[in-house]
Amino acid sequence: MKILVTGTEGYLGSLLPPLLLEKGHEVIGVDTGFYKSGWLYNGTTLTAKTLNKDIRNITKEDLQGVEAIVHMAELSNDPTGQLAPNITYEINHKGSIRLAELAKSAGVRRFVYMSSCSVYGVATEGDVTEESPVNPQTAYAECKTLVERDVQPMADDNFSPSFMRNATAFGASPRMRFDIVLNNLAGLAWTTKEIKMISDGTPWRPLVHALDICKAIVCTLEAPRDIIHNQIFNVGDTSNNYRVKEVAEIIASIFKGCELSFGDSGGDNRSYRVSFEKINTKLPGFKCDWNAQLGAQQLYDLFEQIDMTEDMFQFRGFTRLKQLEYLIRTQQIDGNFFWNKK
Repeated sequence: MKILVTGTEGYLGSLLPPLLLEKGHEVIGVDTGFYKSGWLYNGTTLTAKTLNKDIRNITKEDLQGVEAIVHMAELSNDPTGQLAPNITYEINHKGSIRLAELAKSAGVRRFVYMSSCSVYGVATEGDVTEESPVNPQTAYAECKTLVERDVQPMADDNFSPSFMRNATAFGASPRMRFDIVLNNLAGLAWTTKEIKMISDGTPWRPLVHALDICKAIVCTLEAPRDIIHNQIFNVGDTSNNYRVKEVAEIIASIFKGCELSFGDSGGDNRSYRVSFEKINTKLPGFKCDWNAQLGAQQLYDLFEQIDMTEDMFQFRGFTRLKQLEYLIRTQQIDGNFFWNKK
C-alpha cells in the first residue's frame, strides 16, 4: 500500500514510518520542519522520504497514487493552541478538512486521523466511550471535534475515514517530547532528582505508549474496510487510566532517590477516565504492549544510555511551545506560521 504520513518529523511521526516500511508498505512523509532540531537519539533504522511542506500547501499532485493517508501533522497540545488560537483553527481544523477533501478527490481510499481523548475534557460519568458526549476545554481539543464532525459526512463507498482518539502519549522517540506528562515527570526526576507537583494529582488521565499508537494505526490501515469505515476508536487500554499522582509515584519508584511532593488541589480541571473496550475487541491485532511502569523504565534506561543532561531536557526542540516561540521570535516563521523566505 502507498501511504502518505503527515508529520513524519514529529514525536509519533518519526516512529510510525519504520513500522510501515518493515511491513512492505511504500511511505511518503510530509512535514513542515518546525521540530527538525529536536533529535534526542538514533532510534530508527528506516526513514521515509519526506516532503518539506506545510499541509496547507499539499496539492492533488502530491497525492498521486496514494492509497491511504495517516494525518497527524497539526499544531499539537493545549499551550500551543493558547499561543495562537486563530492559527490553530486554520491549521488543525481548516487545514485538516482541506486535506481530507483533497484526498477524497484524488481517490485516496483510507484516511486515518489522529484525534485525541482530550475531546472529553471534564467527564462527569464513569469511563467515557466513543459514544459519550464530547466536552473540549481548549482550542486544540475543539479542533479535534470539528475535524471529526466535518470529515465523517465525507465517508462513502470509495472513501473510508477513521478517527483515532489517542490517550495521552508517553515513551521514547527520537523526536522526543518533554511537554507531555509522563515524559516530563521522568525528565524532572532524572535531571533534578525531584518531582514537585503543583496540584494534588487527583485528576484522571488515560495514557498510551507512542509505539502502541503506531500499532493501532498499522492495524487500522490493514483491517478489513467494514471494521474501520467511518469509525472512532479510543486508543489505549482501560487498565492504563491513571491519576496524575499515580504516574508521579510510578516515576519516583523507578528513578530511585527522587523526592516527590504534591501541592493543593486545583490547577488543570480536565479529568476523565476512558473505556478502550471497542478498539481491543473490534480492531484485529490490537493490544497495548506498554504501561506506565514499562514506559518509565524505558525512559530511565534511555537517559542513562545517552547520559542526558538538564540542558538536553530543557532544550526548546523537545517542547512544542518553546520551539514555536523561538521560531516566531527569530522571525523564521510569520504570523500565519509559514516559513519566511530568505
